[in-house]
Amino acid sequence: MKSTKAVSHAVFVMFILSLSAKCWGQEDLDIAPMEKAEQEALYSTIQGFVGDSWNGSDLYPDPCGWTPIQGVSCDLFNGFWYVTVLNIGPVHDNSLSCAQDLEFRPQLFELKHLKSLSFFSCFQSQNRFPTTIPAGNWEKLAGSLGSLEFRSNPGLIGNIPSGFGVLENLQSLVLLENGVTGEIPSSIGNLIKLKKLVLAGNYLSGRIPDVFDGLNELLIFDLSSNSLSGSLPLTLGSLTSALKLDVSHNHLEGNLLNEFANLKNMTLLDLRNNNFTGGLTLSLQEMHSLEELVVSNNPIGGDIRALKWENLKNLAILELSNMGLTGEIPQSVSELKRLRFLGLSDNNLTGNLSPKLETLPCLNALYLSGNNITGEINFSKEFLKKMGRRFGAWNNPNLCYQVGVISTNHVPYGVKPCQKEVNLLESNSKTELINGDMNETFHFIASMGFSSCATNGFWWTLMEEILMMDRGTGATMRLNDSSELLRPKHQPRFPYKGLVFNFFPKGPGFGSFPRTVGQKAIIEGSKSSKLPLGKLRPKEKNKD
Repeated sequence: MKSTKAVSHAVFVMFILSLSAKCWGQEDLDIAPMEKAEQEALYSTIQGFVGDSWNGSDLYPDPCGWTPIQGVSCDLFNGFWYVTVLNIGPVHDNSLSCAQDLEFRPQLFELKHLKSLSFFSCFQSQNRFPTTIPAGNWEKLAGSLGSLEFRSNPGLIGNIPSGFGVLENLQSLVLLENGVTGEIPSSIGNLIKLKKLVLAGNYLSGRIPDVFDGLNELLIFDLSSNSLSGSLPLTLGSLTSALKLDVSHNHLEGNLLNEFANLKNMTLLDLRNNNFTGGLTLSLQEMHSLEELVVSNNPIGGDIRALKWENLKNLAILELSNMGLTGEIPQSVSELKRLRFLGLSDNNLTGNLSPKLETLPCLNALYLSGNNITGEINFSKEFLKKMGRRFGAWNNPNLCYQVGVISTNHVPYGVKPCQKEVNLLESNSKTELINGDMNETFHFIASMGFSSCATNGFWWTLMEEILMMDRGTGATMRLNDSSELLRPKHQPRFPYKGLVFNFFPKGPGFGSFPRTVGQKAIIEGSKSSKLPLGKLRPKEKNKD
């Protein structure tokens, strides 16, 4: 029994000692020193960007201790702290702020464990203090650097260094909205581990190098908003893992690539605002994962029906405006059930507007202006109300909407009505109408949906219904005999205004139209009237 107690006591003591060792070990970890050469390299690097007045005196016990620098992160290697992340710029309130006359110091390349280096809104002045990216020494960071980013630095000028090509572990290269110029170095093709390549919003020029066949892991490819020219490189078709390809807002030309068919994982393809020609290549319909296809503002031309749009079932945004496209809007577009935005403005599209577009459950923007679309708009009031001003169809001269079917509150902007207010008696045909020439008036009767034979008492009833249906205007009149003027008897119950009717001169049941009426009969009314609607009655036949 005593031996058992002794063993238990020994085990307890060993347990306490092990906990103490762990605690002391953790304390040692927290106060682990930074190698002197590493600290000197870091301090000199930071002073080059924020000014020599900064000396790190408020850091304890070092930049990676209990009071670290905002934007600097460290990891332990062999019992010492080493810098792994260096972010320069006003990302946070207490971030390192850049000086005006900042510079890259060579000590930057002595941070041998650096994994991520970024500069945000640091290099601001292109005139007083322009700065260029160092051309050399990048090989010193080749074993560690995985992310290199320059964002919003208009004062960062010069070329993209070809030395970036030695950064064999680089996964993210971002130069976004800087002042860099020149051509894209072909050494970019050496970065075989690259997942993100963003060179957008700069002043890059020249051709895109055809060097991307080895970048099998690339997910994001963005060269937008530069001054790049020439045709698309064929090796873009090798980016089989890519999710996004954006070369918009450049001066690129030539045909779209047949190699696009290889990009089965692509979700966004943005080619807008270039000079591409040659029609919509059939390879686009093979990009089954596409969610956004934007090709607007290119003189591509060709028939929009050339593609099997139903293949792109994931498409949410389709923007093909100002491309010189011809043909009718394909019925297959109505099968894109995820489509939210359809832009086809400023093309040469023809044909009628399919009401099937209304069946797209997610559609909330439809722009068709500036085409030659014809016929009536047959969308429901509910659809037009939902779309509002996001349905644009102006500048289609032969496209119209039905009066009385579509509320004026929901009429697409710039689209004319199919039926206008009607004048039956024009000055050049009044005499013929008064003399009873029904041939001259047939077009009006037909336009109202009536036969030209309906000129008996039933016709007057129809005329009365027209007055009641139209929102235009009018008081009604009673025809007492062939010598009496048509004159207002009552104000109408309905708010008619400005409707002009000219009555037919002859027909079974009421004889000739009285010449004493003169040139026309104008029926007008008051919006405020609540008096009963007067009736039009046919004149009895003259027994003589």
